Order: sequence, then C-alpha cells, then structure tokens
Amino acid sequence: MPRHDDTIDGDVYVSPRHLARTTAVGDPGLDPLRNLGWELHHDDLGNAYLNAPDRKVRLGYLPEGDDDGLWRINAYKDPFGPPAWGACFNDSAPTEFVTAFTTALAVAYEQGPDRYLARPVSGSKYLDPFLAIDPLINRGWLFDRPRRGVFAVQSPDALAALEYTTGDLAPETELTTREARWQLWAGTSLNRPFWYATFSTDTPVALLKAVTESVCDPAPLPRWRDSTYSYVKDLAQLTPILPPSPPAPTPLDVQRVASRRPAALPTTSVPRWSTTSRPALPGPRR
Repeated sequence: MPRHDDTIDGDVYVSPRHLARTTAVGDPGLDPLRNLGWELHHDDLGNAYLNAPDRKVRLGYLPEGDDDGLWRINAYKDPFGPPAWGACFNDSAPTEFVTAFTTALAVAYEQGPDRYLARPVSGSKYLDPFLAIDPLINRGWLFDRPRRGVFAVQSPDALAALEYTTGDLAPETELTTREARWQLWAGTSLNRPFWYATFSTDTPVALLKAVTESVCDPAPLPRWRDSTYSYVKDLAQLTPILPPSPPAPTPLDVQRVASRRPAALPTTSVPRWSTTSRPALPGPRR
C-alpha cells in the first residue's frame, strides 16, 4: 500500500486501478509535454491544444469536443501531412493512464523522430507490437479471442481488456473511431465501457507499453469517495487513506515541554488527611 503524504489527492484508494476513472483534472496529462516548453493554446470553448516546437506532435484536450474523445494525440512525419499515428483516451479514462502515455511521449520526443515515429515491427527485439502485452501477461491477464479477427488479453477479474485487431484498417477510421488497431477498455460490455483508449497501427510500442504497465500496476489509485464519477461504484474496492501518524517527539521537544510545565508545590505545603486519626474539631465560640 502506498504511504500517505501531503501530495495524495483523495481519501480512498481504488483497486484494481482499471476500475478507477478520470480525475477530471487535465494538468497531470499535459504537464510532461508542457515541461518541454511546448506551446499551449486555448480556444473560445475551453479546449486546450499543445504543439511540439517542430509541429510534428500535437495534443488536444477537448472537454468541449464533438464526441467523448477527451484526449487526442497525433504525430506527423510532415506537419502539413496526415498523422503517422494517433491515440485517443475518452472522457472517463483514468488520468494516470494518460499521464503514463504523455510521459513516455515526452521521453521519446527528446530522443528524436526515430523514437516518437518508430513504427512497430513484428519480430523486432525492441519494436515488436506484442511487447506492449508483456506487462499484462506478467500480471496474470489471459489470452482471449472475443471476436473474429481480434486477439485480446483480459484482466483476471474479466473487467478490462486490451484488444488487437488484425487485417487492413483504414487510417482515417483508426483516427476518428474506436475501430483502431489497439483498443484498451474496462467494463462488462464493449459497447458500454467504463472507459476506453484507442491506438492506431503505427503507435510506437514504447508508448503503448507505458500505458499497459500503468494499467496493471498493482498499486491502487487515490480518489475522493464523494466523487463517484472517478471510480466504478459497486465494483471497485475502496480502502480508506489513513492520515499520517504524528512524528515521534525529539529530545528537544521533550525538553521544551518540560520547561513550560509549572513547578510542583513543595510536599510540606500540601495539606493531607491522616488515615489513622480524625482532625481536631474547632472549639466552642466565645
């Protein structure tokens, strides 16, 4: 269990973490790229846009967008051409998973286009697309064949899955719908997921793997119990976050307390009744 400290934003831990949902705060997902000096702009509706200095990676945070795709990240070989790859997290996706993606993207961008535009290559030691599945398999997720042409791995509780669609896919469809090469989702029904994320065919494996590692991390996620939109009620396990224990007093603390304590009265000044004799009664008044 993570230790409580002043930075924890919540009063309960949610586990497993794929049953958490959005925190409704976008800054953690934006910060890894903003810290690189990327330009941030807003439109009149309140949507936010981040652009890499070379304009080859763009992120949109779209609370007022046309659909539930809250986070849309695209990368380009040519800033004026079509996207080379695209990722989307919907408006219920746990913010921590978005942050895992943008953190890995920030690292890849600093390393250059050979990294942030690296296409998956089957059989490659570092670029094989199924390297993204390894973290899930190592945490006990199981292979599944939910539909024809789709391979999947499913969480042990059967409430989350990562799907890989085979065959040819239209690039525009991958970027604008849920019919992408990769789909990560939680729920009891694919048609009504608790949350989902999609990644197009050429999304770099390192970025995908950063997300799957975050999804299957056994550490719970902090949330506020009253913010019921931020986790799946009745299914997620909630554990109270205990306040930190007060620090043990130092010798100096003990000395300070002792110096403020009032001095004890001398023993001779404290009247006491004897247990063997009765006190003398006053004599008659004259």
